[in-house]
Amino acid sequence: MKIVTANRLSDGRVIYAGLDNQPVDRIDQASVLDETTADIVLAELAGRPDVFVNPYAVEVDGHVPSGRDRLKERIRSAGPTVGHSVAGGLG
Repeated sequence: MKIVTANRLSDGRVIYAGLDNQPVDRIDQASVLDETTADIVLAELAGRPDVFVNPYAVEVDGHVPSGRDRLKERIRSAGPTVGHSVAGGLG
């Protein structure tokens, strides 16, 4: 099974294709699709560059990323990593 993810054009945040291929912010809101349906959704979202930037399909088990990209997708689904480090004395 797969979900389709991308980045939102307006702010670069990670988004997913939800019900009726509408953008949703959380992975647990994403539509879980079979291979054929995922390909169809990818084609539709590729035609919506005003919202979805670089959409692609990710293998999931339920709503949890699986397969070879699971670490990358778990990090993406958790939100931005920039700004979460402790400020060091660089100046």
